Amino acid sequence: TTTMRIAIVSDIHGNLTAFEAVLADLRETAPDLVFHGGDLVQGGANSAGVVDLVRDLGWQGVVGNTDELLFRPESLREFFGAAPIGDVIEEMAAFEREALGAERLSWLRGLPFQLVEGPMALVHASPESCWRGPMPEASDVELEKVYAPLGREVVVYGHVHRSFVRRVAGMTVVNAGSVSLSHDGDHRASYVLLDNL
Repeated sequence: TTTMRIAIVSDIHGNLTAFEAVLADLRETAPDLVFHGGDLVQGGANSAGVVDLVRDLGWQGVVGNTDELLFRPESLREFFGAAPIGDVIEEMAAFEREALGAERLSWLRGLPFQLVEGPMALVHASPESCWRGPMPEASDVELEKVYAPLGREVVVYGHVHRSFVRRVAGMTVVNAGSVSLSHDGDHRASYVLLDNL
């Protein structure tokens, strides 16, 4: 059987500079396939540039919560309710929507919630929601409950901006970390490379 090397690049958040650093590294590691884990937009200076580049590269991927926030504004209130932080995010999102334009928003709207490639499943946060995903400290029970329904040996997600690998109930749960806005104390861009899939 032929094995594949698959890279997953997640949570770019409009940071074209960090994304270009990852692309340079990907040229060195030369995976067979690259997928994106969502949250292409919102937070950095060039969301439109990131979306255009991902599209030019032809990468398949999944929708993230910041992507959904832009093409489906009501998702913000569904998640935050009336919390004041929602107002701030909505103001930023309105600016970002304008910068992206209708055609890019339409492309983001077409991204699936999950993607399956052989023994691997990819979601942004969880199969049920691109807004909620387990933290690295989550119990084995929680990880199993959230990801076992995908029925794959390997499950990859992003969203929490902290990379980890855990073996749970016969599957490997991997967090891809983030290209931008890292929360793990290391500010460098990260992505995950899966060998021997």
